[in-house]
Amino acid sequence: MNPLTPIEDVLSWLLQWLHETASLPWAWAIVAVTVIVRMLLVPLTVRQIHSMQRMQAHLPEMKAIQAKYKGDRARMNQELMAFYKENKINPAASCLPVLAQIPVFFALYFVLKDFEKEIFPKYPGSDLGWLGFVPDITSPANSHWSGYLLLAIYAISQTASTLLMSSTMDRTQRTLLLILPLAFLFVVLNFPAGLVLYWVTTNLWTVGQGLITRRLAPKPQPQEKRSSRTPPKRAEADGAAKPAEEQPKPAAKQQPRKVKKKRRAKR
Repeated sequence: MNPLTPIEDVLSWLLQWLHETASLPWAWAIVAVTVIVRMLLVPLTVRQIHSMQRMQAHLPEMKAIQAKYKGDRARMNQELMAFYKENKINPAASCLPVLAQIPVFFALYFVLKDFEKEIFPKYPGSDLGWLGFVPDITSPANSHWSGYLLLAIYAISQTASTLLMSSTMDRTQRTLLLILPLAFLFVVLNFPAGLVLYWVTTNLWTVGQGLITRRLAPKPQPQEKRSSRTPPKRAEADGAAKPAEEQPKPAAKQQPRKVKKKRRAKR
């Protein structure tokens, strides 16, 4: 039995329910399915965001560890893992939402691949287009010029989502994630246009999520730059900031009084 069969059954039922009950065209039903999937992944997304915020807060310390052990890769990884454990940081949390979507992605691929044979005959005359420029969401993306437009939107949205969600990654990982979508384009060319629509929608969700996260994240307070001309703070200079005349004068030492001896009067 195909392990993706239960997911395929759920997606087929959900697409048909959205088409029948909500009267959504098939393309918009795919968009709605994408939104539902991302909403179900919100708990994983929250963990991802919290982990990224903790990593961002400790980024200077992590860079210091990397600089200290740059000549010893094994020791550097060991120290970083100990640092992650001590500060409750899970580096894998940033991958959880993506990994959770992979089974949905491939299950939807199989649903759309057999769509015209298994689902479409139940709804003769239903519209397989989208927004008037995608004629058939079950056809391969490279079968019509609209598919190339979707692929361009996919590449741009994927790059934007990577830039927003990979701020704490090192340069190698970030470069790999930026190059991967471009290399993946040659594979996506043969996918159904509806599947590209799914991935574009989830990328746009990720971009919006990244923008909101950045806006709501607490910004670190910059340290105050002090110079010789910077006036001292009032709390630090309670006594020093007072004018000289207002400073309490030290009590003068009391000089011992000299007792003059009276000369005896000569008799």
